Amino acid sequence: MLAATSTLSSTASQLTPLSSLSPNPFSVKFSFTFRENKNRIAVPTSLKSQRCQLSALRVSASSQSAPTSVEASKVSALPSEMKAWVYGEYGGVDVLKFDTKVAVPELLEDQVLVKVVAAALNPVDFKRRQGKFQNTDSPLPTVPGYDVAGVVVKVGSKVKDFKEGDEVYGDINEKALEGPKQSGSLAEYTAVEERLLALKPKNLDFVQAAALPLAIETAYEGLERTGFSAGKSLLVLNGAGGVGSLVIQLAKHVFGASRVAATSSTGKLELLKSLGADLAIDYTKENFEELPEKFDVVYDAIGQCDKAVKVVKEGGSVVALTGAVTPPGFRFVVTSNGAVLKKLNPYLESGKVKAVIDPKGPFPFSKLVEAFSYLETNRATGKVVIHPIQ
Repeated sequence: MLAATSTLSSTASQLTPLSSLSPNPFSVKFSFTFRENKNRIAVPTSLKSQRCQLSALRVSASSQSAPTSVEASKVSALPSEMKAWVYGEYGGVDVLKFDTKVAVPELLEDQVLVKVVAAALNPVDFKRRQGKFQNTDSPLPTVPGYDVAGVVVKVGSKVKDFKEGDEVYGDINEKALEGPKQSGSLAEYTAVEERLLALKPKNLDFVQAAALPLAIETAYEGLERTGFSAGKSLLVLNGAGGVGSLVIQLAKHVFGASRVAATSSTGKLELLKSLGADLAIDYTKENFEELPEKFDVVYDAIGQCDKAVKVVKEGGSVVALTGAVTPPGFRFVVTSNGAVLKKLNPYLESGKVKAVIDPKGPFPFSKLVEAFSYLETNRATGKVVIHPIQ
């Protein structure tokens, strides 16, 4: 979930403004109204997958304070329009269009307006774009994006915890599948309820912070729902993914797991060990469901619940984030909660828990389509981050 900052090249030459498209499925200019309910460590081996060569993984967390940000000083008078990625119909990556004249979202009394510095992509983003939960989605057109890290530039009348200039991060949608915001984080500005945000950990930059919210909250809530506690054992399926990499760390360093096993492809086994896994299982060579060892909890972040239930102890729990659910497995949808981020901030600031970002990133704002295409291969390591947003 890291640090190298890409410089956005000439946006005008790479992006297709909505105004140049014909026919246009929706108005070029539209307004959203909300009424909704560096202690960096090196990885021992290079990461390889069947489809790409991952030259180096950047894992980061620092007990040192990050350099003082100048992002807040860059914020001038607030514009009425902003740059954003938008889609006006459901479909593949081709429905994503870049627009330079999207209305800056209106602010409700319990919200803050955030100048977005970095944003991260999640599977829920492309599943939403594909229309997989359109019956509970907000109306089109949509500016996508859940994860955000940025600077508060305006506060609502009832906001108490944040002020202009605060560096914050969070998942902007309280309920991921129930009326997520029409104006998301893949834009220059986004409006967020203060209860969904936390101050950015002092040692993390915006790229690292953006990689965390939805994934770390999902990892934490899933473990809590199983009643996971000190002394218990855990198996994580897809331990090198955005959620799985954080499940390993939280189980080991926050919940006090006695033993953590995790699966990945061959090139990512050393990563699993560096994150705290006691047993790294190469799924290309071993069938984890045939292990003689059984676990108190299996956290399935890949969609193999039918196999996961074979290695859970009697009375144990299986969390299934995707795919069919086989009893005693269960599924849940994360609830965004800034209080969880605040609780975990000390572990991030101490370096016990680290953000893992795919080494192909961060992707510049102009390369959002490429970033989504890569995420949708299911080969990403950790999180895919977009930065800078400009």
